[in-house]
Amino acid sequence: MDTDERRREILKTARRDGSVEVTALAAALQVAKETVRRDLHILEEHGLVRRTHGGAYPVESAGFETTLAARTSRLVPQKSRIAAAAADLLGDAETVFVDEGYTPMLVAEVLPRDRPLTVVTASLTVATVLADVEKITVLLLGGRLRGSTMATVDHWTTRMLAGFVIDLAYVGANGISREYGLTTPDPAVSEVKAQAMRSARRRVFAGIHTKFGAVSFCRFAEVGEFESIVTDTGLSSAEAQRYARLGPQVIRV
Repeated sequence: MDTDERRREILKTARRDGSVEVTALAAALQVAKETVRRDLHILEEHGLVRRTHGGAYPVESAGFETTLAARTSRLVPQKSRIAAAAADLLGDAETVFVDEGYTPMLVAEVLPRDRPLTVVTASLTVATVLADVEKITVLLLGGRLRGSTMATVDHWTTRMLAGFVIDLAYVGANGISREYGLTTPDPAVSEVKAQAMRSARRRVFAGIHTKFGAVSFCRFAEVGEFESIVTDTGLSSAEAQRYARLGPQVIRV
């Protein structure tokens, strides 16, 4: 196996398993750990993986996106804390947009049940979570269903969303960076998120620390458009301050 083949195999494994470890890769590929570290460094330089202590995880791009099922298996305690803190920002909002994705779904699970609330969403999973809550009205946006995320997209979705003025939008992303803003791999998904940004008076980004610094294919918002960013303490306080200087309140939980 030559160098290019080995790096393709590392990337394939990372995308299949959700992450890779240097020790395991070195054993599987029968190369030195330092060789694997160099490979991961090159893959990171090309924007294909993000390195962690002892390994790496794949970056979502135009050619690769994790499924909703895969997102439910990583960093769940942190995502649950983020969701709870994001829900605390509801304030007096009466109409709420809840984005597709696992963390937004967790936000939906902890929204208050004791007050009238209208929730607009393109996510079938979010709609299902809230469907039987007596005081919550769910408006499910129609469109083409993406099986990987169980959410609707395309012009039917954005056209319906454009007809609303929403008090607060809980928005997710595949990547967030100070230079490129918030990004997602699929143009159709990006259009829905961009319309949610336009339709909402207030906007909150809720996402795990591993999304910070990651850049995907389609940009749909700038960091400064958000009232608040909610993440976990895996994002350093110094980096949180850098994002805060762009405008939003940054909450680490």
